[in-house]
Amino acid sequence: MPSLREPLFLLSIVLGTMVWSWVAPFDRLTWWLEAMPVLIALPVMAFTIRSFPLSPLLNRIIALHMVTLLVGAHYTYALTPVGFWVQELFDLARNPYDRFGHVMQGITPALLAREIFVRRGVLKDNGWLFFLSVCVALAFSAFYELLEWAAAMAYGASAEHFLAMQGDIWDTQWDMLLAWLGAAAALWLLGGIHRRHMQKFTSGGAS
Repeated sequence: MPSLREPLFLLSIVLGTMVWSWVAPFDRLTWWLEAMPVLIALPVMAFTIRSFPLSPLLNRIIALHMVTLLVGAHYTYALTPVGFWVQELFDLARNPYDRFGHVMQGITPALLAREIFVRRGVLKDNGWLFFLSVCVALAFSAFYELLEWAAAMAYGASAEHFLAMQGDIWDTQWDMLLAWLGAAAALWLLGGIHRRHMQKFTSGGAS
């Protein structure tokens, strides 16, 4: 089994961010809605760390995604300070922090799907692997949009900060487009690094 030093270091960053995020957030309901993926993923990763430890690259990507979610949970996506800084720097019409969040929503599921497909021997490293990994990311993005719709139906105006539409009627379409672009870009740009990180698992190592 690979060393747990780096995963534990990344976990400490995520848990530290979670503690900070929990203290006096802008809206408590929004915090729960935004942080829920982290609260679900952490126990799953802990339960499977011995039977299916993730590659270093994927662990780092997941940690970055979790921090992104927890920062958004604390401020709400529409009011995140770093988003305002980017908005002012590029003279944008809206706070773009949620756009980055949806790019990450494409990157993480695509790399996770790729890793599972390769290490479980479901697919070879070819065009089908790229295509189906992107499909998984898009399916996850669509599912998340359905969850946002369900939250809006259940909580009404109280879920406004969770939706983070900021008056954009095409927000859902932008979210899914950015998830698709994030997934495709990650598989293309990080594919070689990801392949090397997975070699220790696909050449007789942990599975």
